[in-house]
Order: sequence, then structure tokens, then C-alpha cells
Amino acid sequence: MSDINELSDKEKELQEFFLIEKQKAQINAQIHEFNEICWEKCIGRPGTKLDHSTETCLSNCVDRFIDTSLLIARRFAQMLQKQASRDM
Repeated sequence: MSDINELSDKEKELQEFFLIEKQKAQINAQIHEFNEICWEKCIGRPGTKLDHSTETCLSNCVDRFIDTSLLIARRFAQMLQKQASRDM
């Protein structure tokens, strides 16, 4: 019986590992998307270094995407919470 419990524990660890790796991949994909969108928006023509206005544009662009992502995540959490309370 202990072999079954061990296997179950190992399976749980493996599932947790895959979940963490999936979350890392999602974060990396989102960062890549931010970079691509903000690059198109803020970079007129690439040079040897970024000027102040380009740096500001990139920073503001990423900040707005992060703010928007957090707002959407909170809104979905609220919707799920309301749905869960209705189901009780």
C-alpha cells in the first residue's frame, strides 16, 4: 500500500512541477507579446541607443499592459466568486 501512496505523491509532485512550468511559459509568452507590441508602438527606427522619449514610451506601454492584465484578472476573479456564491 505504501508503494501506491508513494506513486501518488510522486504524481502530485510531477503535476505541480508541470503547473509551475506552464505558468512560467505563460509569463514568458506575455512578456514576449508586450515586447512585440510596445516595440511596434514606440520604436520608429532602431539606433545604437534609446533616447529618453523612446524609453518613456516603452515603460508606459508595458505599465499599461500590466495594469490592464491585472484589471482583467481581478474582474474574472470577481465573476468566478459571484458565480460560486450563486451555486451554493
